[in-house]
Amino acid sequence: MSPKLRGLAIGIAGFCTFINLYSPQALLPLLAQEFGVGVVAISMTIAAATLAVAVTAPFSGAAADVLGRKRVILAAMAALSVPTLLVAFAPDVPTMVFWRFVQGLMLPPIFVVAIAYVGEEWPASEVAGAAGLYTAGASLGGTAGRFVTGLLTDLVGWRGAYAVLALLTLGCALAVALMLPRERAFVRSESLALSLRQMLRHFRNPQLLATYAVGFGTLFNFIATFTYVTFLLAAPPYGFSATMLGTVFLTYLAGAAITPMTGRALARWGRRPFMLGVLGLWTGGIVLTLAPSLLAIIAGLTLCAVCGLLSQAVSTGYVTITATEGRSSAVGLYVTCFYIGGGFGALLPGLAWNAAGWPACVAMVVAMLAVMALVVRLVWTPSPARV
Repeated sequence: MSPKLRGLAIGIAGFCTFINLYSPQALLPLLAQEFGVGVVAISMTIAAATLAVAVTAPFSGAAADVLGRKRVILAAMAALSVPTLLVAFAPDVPTMVFWRFVQGLMLPPIFVVAIAYVGEEWPASEVAGAAGLYTAGASLGGTAGRFVTGLLTDLVGWRGAYAVLALLTLGCALAVALMLPRERAFVRSESLALSLRQMLRHFRNPQLLATYAVGFGTLFNFIATFTYVTFLLAAPPYGFSATMLGTVFLTYLAGAAITPMTGRALARWGRRPFMLGVLGLWTGGIVLTLAPSLLAIIAGLTLCAVCGLLSQAVSTGYVTITATEGRSSAVGLYVTCFYIGGGFGALLPGLAWNAAGWPACVAMVVAMLAVMALVVRLVWTPSPARV
């Protein structure tokens, strides 16, 4: 199997994950109106999936250390199509939240194991670049999940949109089955218990703990920004429809274009300085969304998307390099912290929104970015990514 096809398969795995995970985001104002619920209640459709990911991520990694990489990825991708289809038949918000939670349970065996596969099957000097390919696929999936779902909702309704997503998910599973070779560098763990003990040893590594904290903040800020900006843009004076809200997420394409170059950027500037620069630009982007100009808001969101995806590529690559054993479980712990951050990012800014609207949400994101920068500055090693 050619390296290009192998890289494409990893990108498709990321695409499949994120086209499902964030699919309701552009629909939140419409769903809140249809079901007659408030901002925090409908945001549970996002929080349920992210928290489910956090619950199963470390165990998915430990299981893959025993069962193997490709087998776990494919089984999860095929199973994911079932709850995706059942979302389309949800009669109320609690049922939708339930099936969204089940969707979230299916996702870690895909992307946690895909990231571990990258760490084992690519040379160390190419891991950051391969992680960038995965992140690019993930960003394209996140964009398609929001944009395509919004577009289909205006054409055939949100229920029809989810039926299409279920079929697309099955197609992604078939593509990965054909293009991803069986793992070669994988060393099977002797037992699940041994893999879990390896997972606990990761808590002794301060570099991993700091990276887990950065992951928490990365998705907190992403979810906080792109969930609640939909309510800002759906309200006067903007009045965006579902399709128009979906187009907002085309800002992710800028990140998809840039993240494959992450490896070269880290080799040139070093991991810690590069990450601090990304966090500084991210702060400028979120502050820019406070401007009354729609053009300024879109520019700010584009900068947020690029910086968020760069942050994710750098931190996930750092986990695979830093963990010397049990990479799947190390990535699983990272993903747990990442998606716990996403769950809090879906809920806490809702309270800020109810109190003071979008400016309060922006203030919360800026505070989290400051904490992330402090962690990177004080704990991360200054060595370049290739070391």
